[in-house]
Formats: sequence, C-alpha cells, structure tokens
Amino acid sequence: MIPDKAPKEDVFHAGGALKKNAHVPNFENYKELYLKSIENPDEFWGDIAKDFYWKSKHTGQFLDYNFDVTKGEIYIKCMEGATTNICYNVLDRNVYERKLGDKVAFYWEGNEPGDVMKVTYRELLQQVCQFANVLKSQGVKKGDRVSIYMPMVVELVVAMLACVRIGAVHSIVFAGFSAESLCDRILNSQCSLLITADGFYRGDKLINLKVIADDALQKCRDRSFPVQRCIMLKHLSKEVEAIPLVSQSPPAKRPCPDLQQEKQRDGVKKIRPVPQGVLHTVSGYMLYVATTFKLVFDYQPDDVYWCTADIGWITGHSYITYGPLANGATSVLFEGLPTYPDVSRMWEIVDKYQVTKFYTAPTAIRLLMKYGSEPVQKYNRESLKVLGTVGEPINPEAWQWYYSVVGEKRCPVVDTFWQTETGGHVLTPLPAATPMKPGSATFPFFGVVPAILNESGEELEGPCEGYLVFKQPWPGVMRTVYGNHQRFETTYFKKFPGYYVTGDGCHRDKDGYYWITGRMDDMLNVSGHLLSTAEVESALGEHAAVAEAAVVSRLHPVKGESLYCFVTLTDGVGFNHTLEAELKKQVREKIGAIATPDFIQNAPSLPKTRSGKIMRRVLRKIARNERDLGDLSTLADSSVIEQLFLNRCCGAV
Repeated sequence: MIPDKAPKEDVFHAGGALKKNAHVPNFENYKELYLKSIENPDEFWGDIAKDFYWKSKHTGQFLDYNFDVTKGEIYIKCMEGATTNICYNVLDRNVYERKLGDKVAFYWEGNEPGDVMKVTYRELLQQVCQFANVLKSQGVKKGDRVSIYMPMVVELVVAMLACVRIGAVHSIVFAGFSAESLCDRILNSQCSLLITADGFYRGDKLINLKVIADDALQKCRDRSFPVQRCIMLKHLSKEVEAIPLVSQSPPAKRPCPDLQQEKQRDGVKKIRPVPQGVLHTVSGYMLYVATTFKLVFDYQPDDVYWCTADIGWITGHSYITYGPLANGATSVLFEGLPTYPDVSRMWEIVDKYQVTKFYTAPTAIRLLMKYGSEPVQKYNRESLKVLGTVGEPINPEAWQWYYSVVGEKRCPVVDTFWQTETGGHVLTPLPAATPMKPGSATFPFFGVVPAILNESGEELEGPCEGYLVFKQPWPGVMRTVYGNHQRFETTYFKKFPGYYVTGDGCHRDKDGYYWITGRMDDMLNVSGHLLSTAEVESALGEHAAVAEAAVVSRLHPVKGESLYCFVTLTDGVGFNHTLEAELKKQVREKIGAIATPDFIQNAPSLPKTRSGKIMRRVLRKIARNERDLGDLSTLADSSVIEQLFLNRCCGAV
C-alpha cells in the first residue's frame, strides 16, 4: 500500500521555504499515523474530534459501512448519534473559545485592482447571524434546500454559513452556468429559495447574473416548479437600498446601474422531480476538510492562504470556506481572472497579501506558462512556502515550471487528487514529509485505503495500471445521491462489489506512488471541471440538424482536455461554419460556456459494434489522430474509419 521507506531516487524533496512539516515531521511519522488511521480509526479521528464542539457525542463505532452490493444495501455511517453545527464550529468557536474575533477571515480582492475589503471572524459571524435571521423571516427552515448562484464575493460565504447555521441545505451553482443548468439544479434539489446577485465582471466581460437567474426561474415555472422567493445582492448597482442581503463589499470600480432586471411572475402548481445531488453529512465532512487542510498545507496560525477556485465547485466548499475557517485561517477570496488586467495579477496579489500557501489548477499554471517567467519574476513571492494543485492531474512540464519558476525550487508542491464525492483530498503529498514526483498524487491521506483493479475486479499488486478504487470509507466521503440511492449504488459500487469506484484510471509505480491517468467513464475533465459527455451529446442532439452525436476528449495544452464532437446530420443538411457556430451556441446556452466544444466534426457515420454501440475508444483515437486503433473485430462497418480520419477538424493535429 505504502512503501516501507521513502524512495531516494527520482524524487524532489522540500526546498528551503519549508524544511519540516510541523504536523507530520517526516515519512516515518506519516507511515506511523497512516497505519493508525486504518487500524484504529475510532482513536485516530476521535482525537481530532476533541478539538470541535459537539452538542452530543456519537455512540457506537466511529465508522460503519457496507461497500458490497451483493451483501445488501450500501451504507456509510460516521459518528452516528453525534449532533453539532458546522457554522458554530467555524465561527462562534473561533470568536469566543479561540479568541480569534479580530483576526482577518478573508481579504477580498475584486475583479478590478483596488476593489478590496477585509472581514474579521467577528464581523463575519455578525453578518451570518443577520442573514440567517433574514432566511428564517423568508420561511426557510431546517432541511429546506436553498440555491445560491453568486459571484466570488464575501456575501457568498455569508449565504452559505447562514444556511447551515439554521440547518438548511445549500446547493451552490457555479456562476458560469447557464439558465438551463441553474434550473436543472434547482429542480434536482427541490430548492425553495434562490440567492443571486445583479451581476459581476469577469475580466472585461459583464455577466448579467440576475437576467440569467430570472430566465432559470421562468424555466422552473414552465416545468411546474415555481420558486416562490429570490433574494438579490446589489453588487454592481450604484444605489444602496434596504434589501435583505446588504452588500458588505465596496462599490465596484465599474458599477453598472442600468443592469436589466426582470420582474417575477406568478408560478403554477408544484411537482416533485427526481433530485440528483451528492450528499455530504456535517460531522464527517467537517472533520475531514479541517484535517486535510491543516496537514496537506501544513497550516500555521500566521499563514495567509489563497485557493483560486470558485466556491461554485467542491474545491471552494472544502478549501475556501469550511476547511480554512475550521482552522481559524486567513484566506484571500478573489473575484477576478489570473490574466486581468495583466498576466502578473496572481503574483501581484501574492505579494500584496504576503500569501504563504497557494492552491490553484493546472489549467491556470499552463495558461501562465505561455507568457514565460518574466511576468512572475516582476514580483518577489518570498512569502510563499507551499504550492498546491487541484482539479486534474498536472503534467510534469507544468509541475516543473510551477516548482522552479513560481516557487523558485524553495516550495514543496502538493498535487492533490480528490472528487466532489470524496469531500476532500484522498491521494496527496504532505509537504516536507513525503518526497515528491512531478505529476504524481503520491500516497493516500489518513484513513484512505486505495487499490487498483483490472477489468475482472481483481486487485493488482506492485507496479500496475487499472481502475482506482477505495476499500473502505473515510469521514468525508459522500453518503448517497440525494433522493436517488439506487443511482448511488449503481454508479459507485455495482461495477466492483466491495469497493468504491472512482471512475478514474491509475498507475502505481515501483515506489508505490499513485499517478492518475484520467477518467475511465463518460466524463471529461475540462479546466478542472468534470463534464458529462452524455449531457453535451444531448444538447447537440436537440438541434434540428443533428441526427446523432458522440463526444470524446482530446488533449489540450492549457485546459487538460477539450471537447471533440462528432455529429451525424439529418438527411439533406450540409455541414458548414454557420451550422458549427449554431451548435456551439446551443451547447453554451444549454450547459454553459465551460462546455463549449473546441471541435465539431461532420461524421456521416459513426463507428459502432454490431449491436449498435458507439465505439468511443475509436473516436478518441481519431480525435487525437492516432492510427493504432486496437482491436476492431467487433466493428460493424470498417469503411467509416477512413472517412472520419479524412473529415478531421482543421487545427486538430
């Protein structure tokens, strides 16, 4: 599982910025703690739980579970019987017990340089209490779901914490998603209230958020699910009015007082569609994100931490809001882009706030690599001690640039692997404790037991490659798919009974290091965001000109993966640039800009088996211009292959 000794060859060790991990001093200590977390989880996690407030303690064993569908219903129970409040633990406990009321919780950096503010733990607690009362006055109660569709402002954190303070469940939707996607997520979670903002700038681009939100609410009404209440933050509007969510952010440098805002219309009768959201529970999730944050970033009380992710994604939940606040950390909350107003923006912010721990995506690193080292070296970055990556595997070239240019070979790089479903890091280096290999997620975090399986479900030993699975739960893992437990069992446990199936491929090298090789299912990882190929295919298929569509991944130098789409058109329709633009627009409107295809290829026929199944592995090879197609014995019509190669998109070299 993990080697007896740390390897000495082909590895990088911590530089001068962090000679020793204060929490896990060395590899031997890591191994000792890891074994304890597996062999005696009650004691390991019980010691950590003592640092938090519990209204009532758990009864029985710390973790109880069944991962084997052949032995009955899948379940994961953690700290059964314990009761607590996560908002109390991340705010009240820090203000009143730890005396951190005057410590800065967030430095907010707006899209425009000069749009800044800071909020202390005491101020954040006051704002959360105030808005929690607003939610209660709007009829929100324990167990209700609240949809949050907001830019990266302090009020987004306030809205999250106000929900959990009163026992409501927040469903946060990335502000880059379309009205259709927002509507789907409101329906899936059966949300009774929407919190949004008038708009925001992302670089030079104005995002009219309220118009998109109004469109989504109308779509909800059209599908017989009216959301009765909507609270809007005036983020860009000049005038200040008495509204339920009062903006604490300073006036934007580019206010937009004439933002179009539609009025609400009356709704119609409610129905109850099937929800489909990942469900986490409070106690286990809180312990896990607090612990991973503390150990993976070697958190110290004087740190200034910056995670560049959006709170609309799980990274922002775990490592902007809950993990850092549970540790009483000071964080940077950034609204803008890494290239606006210039490509030095991130390093300017690092120096401005003296950031010590920096966590970003390989996509951002590859983007900034294109501009060379000069924009980085304009700023000294001497405060940096740990660098982190998240969202997708980082290629060794980008790792080396990040380590050598950004960190000046002083800062360990923690390349973290995890998922929305896992709640927090599951495979990760620990800075200054585990030697690093560029591009490797290294070793399992405490309590996590990985394995690699072949197609037959057999565990592989030693150096190998196959399906990455986990053999037992950890506190932060998801408990079910909300409202659809059958889907939970089918997606994560049916393929290999007895294991949690990640959906990712993995290689383990001779030293026991784990390397994520990419998705093994129908998901694509674009700029660190997982997209469903089925969802994109559905959006394309709704166009009248498209008879059939198939979507695969193609490697991208910046985004990691990009969408390469094959479309078979209806009889009599010709493929041209106008149609291609229409199809891209269709996907953008149905899902969001993040899902816009890079390539759309005319495919008069698709490679299928004799039973009619599309051979996606063949399409992936064609998209990447790889002629070694492997076994084609099940292909129904081999003549389609050469035609598809001839029709490959220009620029898809």
